[in-house]
Amino acid sequence: MLLRSKISQLRTALDQSTTYAQWQERAQELDAMTGLDLWRLEMESEDYDYRLIRERLQQLRTYQRQADLSDLVRALREGLHHDLGNMGNPMLYGRSHDGSKRLIEDYIDQVCIALEYIAHHEIPSLPIDQKMKFFRETAQSFGQPALMLSGGATLGLFHIGVCKALQEQDLLPEVISGSSAGSLMAAMIGTHTDAELRELYDGEGFFMNAWRWDTWYRGFLGGGFADQAQLERFLRTNIGEYAFEDAYARTGRHINVTVSPVTMHHKPRLMNELTSPYLLVWSAVLASCAVPLIFPPVTLTTRDSDGHETPYMPGQLWVDGSVKSDLPRTRLTHLYDVNFFIAVQVNPHIVPFLEDDRKRLERDRLMSWPARILREELKFHGSGIFNFLRHQMKHEATRQLFDHAYSIISQRYNGDVTIAPPGYKLHHYRHMLRNPTLESWRQFCLEGERATWPKIAMIRSHIRIARTLKRCLHELENSRQRRLGDVADLNSKLGQH
Repeated sequence: MLLRSKISQLRTALDQSTTYAQWQERAQELDAMTGLDLWRLEMESEDYDYRLIRERLQQLRTYQRQADLSDLVRALREGLHHDLGNMGNPMLYGRSHDGSKRLIEDYIDQVCIALEYIAHHEIPSLPIDQKMKFFRETAQSFGQPALMLSGGATLGLFHIGVCKALQEQDLLPEVISGSSAGSLMAAMIGTHTDAELRELYDGEGFFMNAWRWDTWYRGFLGGGFADQAQLERFLRTNIGEYAFEDAYARTGRHINVTVSPVTMHHKPRLMNELTSPYLLVWSAVLASCAVPLIFPPVTLTTRDSDGHETPYMPGQLWVDGSVKSDLPRTRLTHLYDVNFFIAVQVNPHIVPFLEDDRKRLERDRLMSWPARILREELKFHGSGIFNFLRHQMKHEATRQLFDHAYSIISQRYNGDVTIAPPGYKLHHYRHMLRNPTLESWRQFCLEGERATWPKIAMIRSHIRIARTLKRCLHELENSRQRRLGDVADLNSKLGQH
């Protein structure tokens, strides 16, 4: 009875943690108290190929002890694959409060140790040019993660807490997409340096005035019920006057903003430094935040060769990015070789129906074949009906209504890891269309952090190898540049003599 009471108190304390270090300490204590730490030590499980992982771990350890590391290099180049043996299976995470099978963690540790050793030690059979080629090609074949931030109006402040928790653990992906409110957060993360972000997370210096309601008759006339000029001031103040290529050069992060077309003959666009380098970031975010009825559609703004602002695709109007492409998985995969998606979902019409990744898989595993077939058939036919209706309607407002319904049904709203609020209460909905305050900023930020901490172990398992590959390549490129600089200086001195 005493043990049960202690476990209950510890679970309550876990949910009330204010830092990740505090959360992790309580999670590990809870695992030890409930015996779940022993589950982590047992390598056997039907949820992953533990034999393959064990064999690869032993092989890498053996090769690294050899004097000739060519076998180690070859083993990593040919055998390093993302999610090897299904070791990222959500069923392996969430059973214990902190971490997964120790075998998985040992394997990832060994891979990263081997990569660091290869990068930082002289290997006669692998000169620096070949070494850089090894890391470049391995990183490309392995892939990289992406963070996708959904829409959700002021509820999007939750995204700040997620990004803060990930950055503090060096797990914030370089590829970040956002739609509607998520586009604002993606733009802020992608236009601020790491040092600036640490200040931003506290809410200090953030211009809070995004919303100002317009006159009711303008809304009924199609101009929107909220003042778009005020939203534009809000965005330009918080994001700055960067084009997408400027933002990437400044932070090294790939901002991706989704926008939806008003007319049916155009497809959703993903704006970034590759597809629209000269487009102003705030302009794309303004369009992505143009929720129908609340804000009017937007003509995008780009920068010409003389640096002057000019319309982008004049005559074409764009609206809320979450309408048709809330989480643009396919496009991100093609552009950035993404192999793992972290989805942060705060949409008020989606969160109440979301299931935890592990619970969703457990439900699917227990669901009968007839029930699975019926579910997929209902989704397929419902999507088909709305797709048919949106192409038949002549009235523009009605067509857009069916278009939005089709997009909601046909989209996928979760990722390989999905982070979402545990649920919404009345005070969350009251904040939806209000200007944030410093108090609400910090409250939503803490909610985002708390929702992220239980996912850290799984995210680290997916991301750590990719981050190590990129870091090693970056260090090698810097080392090569220094060597070339030293040679140039030496030749210059010799020339003077």
